[in-house]
Amino acid sequence: MADFTHTGPPSPFWARQVYADRRPFLLARARILAAWRNWFAGEDFIEVETSILQVSPGNEAHISAFATEYLGPDGKSQPFYLHTSPEFACKKLLAAGEERIFTLAPVFRNRERGPLHAPDFTMLEWYRAGAPYHQLIADCQALTALAAQAAGSRLMVWRGRSCDPFAGAEILSVSEAFQRHAGIDLDATLTLEGGNRDGLADQAAKLGLRITSDDSWSDLLSKILSGWVEPNLGMGRMTVLDLYPACEAALARGSRDPRFAERFELYACGVELANAFGELTDASEQRRRFQAEMVEKNRIYGESYPLDEDFLDALADMPEASGIALGVERLIMLVSGATDIDQVIWTPLPKRTAYAPHIT
Repeated sequence: MADFTHTGPPSPFWARQVYADRRPFLLARARILAAWRNWFAGEDFIEVETSILQVSPGNEAHISAFATEYLGPDGKSQPFYLHTSPEFACKKLLAAGEERIFTLAPVFRNRERGPLHAPDFTMLEWYRAGAPYHQLIADCQALTALAAQAAGSRLMVWRGRSCDPFAGAEILSVSEAFQRHAGIDLDATLTLEGGNRDGLADQAAKLGLRITSDDSWSDLLSKILSGWVEPNLGMGRMTVLDLYPACEAALARGSRDPRFAERFELYACGVELANAFGELTDASEQRRRFQAEMVEKNRIYGESYPLDEDFLDALADMPEASGIALGVERLIMLVSGATDIDQVIWTPLPKRTAYAPHIT
């Protein structure tokens, strides 16, 4: 027989006292989302809802998905995934003729858990057809200010760091940030094909970075970014980290310098909040990049995901556009003073199973 022994935390999220402590953050969340919806309506955006089940969850090497299957009336199964972003579906709507859309989408990512990470969370994505991607910087500043106002806050805070949500953002290229915060000449290691691994490794060694023989150029870039650059971004005012190396922007179009892409990320208090692209619309180039990402994913994790052929077909009809994904809970945390992502999710997934069956 099964003996279900209690092994989880003594106070789940629905316990009265725990919920009473969380409720002010959740009410702030509700006010923020209402303010955002009003802002988007004023900007002539349409709110859309996209399917969570997708044939491909995305094709980025370091994002892991949840797999499931559909059983038809005949009992035959078809593999599906819970989407890691509504991006593919939103771009299909742009191909269909929509010009300004936004969605507040539940998204799902495996291998992620911590104060800033949850396996299921909410992504705010919006797209502007025909607009330059730097237009999204102004959007971010407006939405951040609205969030702070709705939360009744004058500052964004995280682990002793603070940032003024009403101040204009600093725009800093990735190359400038690496030079300023790590003393790394990133441009010297960049080529049209990607990065010179040995050149970056030589510079990284001077930082005391632990380098392994299987670290690629991208691996080294990521280690330097997370260890030396990101912790210094968004101090006092937000930072827009702009012009990523093209090999680090699988869904973005190239910039004037083909070594770089039209991609920026938004930071506050050392925390990444949003990721924006001038969207790539070249289907053959997109296929090549996806395939390269899946080769890398297989190298690191021993798995890969299928390509969404319908998405690649849609790119032929998709107009020039810019799009961005913003982590809803992270921004709410920073403007409300929450210290863990579970505080700002209405019904968070337990960090461990509350009851575990013990078979006797």
